[in-house]
Amino acid sequence: MQTLWQDLRYGVRMLKKNPGFTVVAVLTLAVAIGSNAVVFSALNGLILRPLNVPHAESLYLTQRGRDKALNQSYPDYLDLRDRNRSFDGLVAYNISQAGLDTGKNPSRAWVYEVSWNYFDVLEIQPYLGRVIHASDEQGPNSAPYIVLTYAYWHSHFQEDRGVVGRSVQLNKHPFTIVGVTPPGFRGSVLIFSPDFFVPIVNQEQADGTNLLNDRGNRWLGSVMGRLKAGVTPRQAIADLNSIGSYLEKTYPKDDAQMSFTLAREGLPGDVFGRALEAFLTGLMLLAGLILLAACANLGSLFAARAADRSREVALRLALGAGRIRILRQLFTEAVMISLMGGAAGLWGSVVLLHWLSVWRPFPQYPVNMPVNPDENVYAIAFLLSLASGLLFGAVPVKQVLRTDAYQIIKSGTTSTVGRRLTTRDILLGMQVALCAVLVTSSIVAVRGLVRSLYSDFGFEPRNAMLVETDLDMAGYRGDAVPAMQKRMIDAMTAIPEVTAAALVSVPPLHPACCNDSNVFTDEATDLRSSNAAADAVIFSISPEYLRAAGTTLLAGRDFTWRDDKNAPRVAVLNREFARRIFGSVTNAMGRNYKLPDGKRIQVVGVVEDGKYSPNLTDPLPPAMFLPILQSPSTETYVIVRSSGNPQQLAAAIRTKLRDLDRGLSSFIQTWNQAMDGALFASRMAALSLGVLGVMGAMLSVTGIFGMAAYSVSKRLRELGIRMALGAQRREVLQVALGRACKLLAYGSAAGLLLGILAGRILAFIVYQATPRDPLVLAGTVLAMSLLGLVATWIPAQRALSIDPMILLREE
Repeated sequence: MQTLWQDLRYGVRMLKKNPGFTVVAVLTLAVAIGSNAVVFSALNGLILRPLNVPHAESLYLTQRGRDKALNQSYPDYLDLRDRNRSFDGLVAYNISQAGLDTGKNPSRAWVYEVSWNYFDVLEIQPYLGRVIHASDEQGPNSAPYIVLTYAYWHSHFQEDRGVVGRSVQLNKHPFTIVGVTPPGFRGSVLIFSPDFFVPIVNQEQADGTNLLNDRGNRWLGSVMGRLKAGVTPRQAIADLNSIGSYLEKTYPKDDAQMSFTLAREGLPGDVFGRALEAFLTGLMLLAGLILLAACANLGSLFAARAADRSREVALRLALGAGRIRILRQLFTEAVMISLMGGAAGLWGSVVLLHWLSVWRPFPQYPVNMPVNPDENVYAIAFLLSLASGLLFGAVPVKQVLRTDAYQIIKSGTTSTVGRRLTTRDILLGMQVALCAVLVTSSIVAVRGLVRSLYSDFGFEPRNAMLVETDLDMAGYRGDAVPAMQKRMIDAMTAIPEVTAAALVSVPPLHPACCNDSNVFTDEATDLRSSNAAADAVIFSISPEYLRAAGTTLLAGRDFTWRDDKNAPRVAVLNREFARRIFGSVTNAMGRNYKLPDGKRIQVVGVVEDGKYSPNLTDPLPPAMFLPILQSPSTETYVIVRSSGNPQQLAAAIRTKLRDLDRGLSSFIQTWNQAMDGALFASRMAALSLGVLGVMGAMLSVTGIFGMAAYSVSKRLRELGIRMALGAQRREVLQVALGRACKLLAYGSAAGLLLGILAGRILAFIVYQATPRDPLVLAGTVLAMSLLGLVATWIPAQRALSIDPMILLREE
């Protein structure tokens, strides 16, 4: 213990003696370890850490069919719940929006519609009052009860304990608040926090539709179950598949492809969960490589520092100190630096993670980012700090073990820099290659994002506002809905500078897009889903939508207000629909096709293709646009096109809506802002890779600078002699910086090739990202050249400023 204390005291004195080296080393490790802590905390919170409910490891989501769809119909859920023998309980829930009026201004709130056993299966006990139980359900609309989340109770009711038993209006229907959930419970989807819960049997009042008996309508968001003790997931899948076979035979028209798989509860299924897991795992790998680069950089600096301290080491050896004792001292200094860097990095990561945990990237959605660090994050940060210190502290071990004390004391210096490839050279080359990978990947992501912003989506989001409303929340039903929608359009068009206004059930690229349906040829008689000609996305639109959205009509006509429920059913298709079903745009005009209900629809127009799903990397689907009067929707988005100021236009829209109905809640934003969800993955990839690229560049500059400066300082005498003998400036620079420049060139070339491979993976995340872009290659070469210039500028100036006479006089 006494020896350790001596090592610590001596290490502190040595670090104080060279504060510049200490600060650079600590900051380098702080950046590297902090980035690892942030990424691991996100991976831990979203992937590794289970849902915050008791015994979360036994909870599983059911996934249907080859596409692993999560949605189910309510009758199918009841069959799965009552017929399975593998689950202690199978629950259903759906996420929806509703208008809540507590006596003040009505607001739009997010609600979980849950089955009666939802809280029982999750083993959630109320913080206040009670939760929903089986005794509450006595049929449709029989349980007008609300259970608030703790966060909503805190923010909207100021933790008033008298809220239990209070009556409120939900979509103009009276509901009673019966309880509040515990603080740590935010629903069963990690990244989406509801405001309250209502019984699923009150679906008609909660979201304006009654689909409880519609087997063909899979409106349920998810079905989740808790496995019985001793039952494996494979056994549960076999059990569900046997029920699926029964449903296929019993209900062939509505239930096809009723095979099942299971996914962990927390994130919405394998499709989204695995994509996020792959992205975070990739970031974790890159952050780990950043840490390795930092260790390589510090290893080079420690080796150079050990060389500078060679006379000190030689004197200690000559005085009888053991080599192990000297190495232990060097390791102590390395671990001290790594622990200080780890502490600084962890502090910075905690600040950043706290900001991320309350970050609301989409104001209209209750996004929850459960990324607060826990004991696992702290443990990982400590282990990474300790391992980093041991790793870069081990670099000069061989150098110390081979130290010849007699020769060093005699000559006063170490040997000159040799020409053979050393471990430091390999580490620096790997570091440069990693930097090139990050620079290439970040340029690929940024180029893809720029292309995304200026892509042809099949509509024009610029100079357009999006007004989101739901008339059902304000009590409009039946014939009152289209009448109010027409009044809204008339009110919008009356605003000065508005050139067009129209309705759409849900806009393209919106997070809520899109509903879809099987379509059949006009000759089809067997309308089972297995015989469908295509699966098409559906939009209900009003007249003038194409002009308001900026969508090009290729053939035929737009809708008019005469295309109502009394007129023949018509549709406008996109080019892909026309090509896939009818062969061409020309052949599609005037032809008919069928929907699963057997009704024929005539094609009256064809528009250009576009992007519809919020996942921009999805393949182009067929799409059909139906008249909103023939396919009514209470959930309404008004597209308002204008050349005016968006803020002033938004204020004018609010005034018009308030004049129409003060109880009508709305959310107004530009169409570009509404596309933030579709561009979120691209922006996050570009931002994350850009930050990591900057980190890699900083480390590479430090590493190249350290090597070049070390080479110049160790060869000052040789360079002075060369200049005295008439060597040219170019020859001096080649001798002084040749090795560093070669490593920069070789490492950049290797990193560029690896970056091109990484760009192919990025193409699955970032829309229109491609490494086969001349600008990407040119940008990487330019960036790495600038990094080399910055890193070698000061050592080059030092080499060229050598005065041979002064050096030779000193010798």
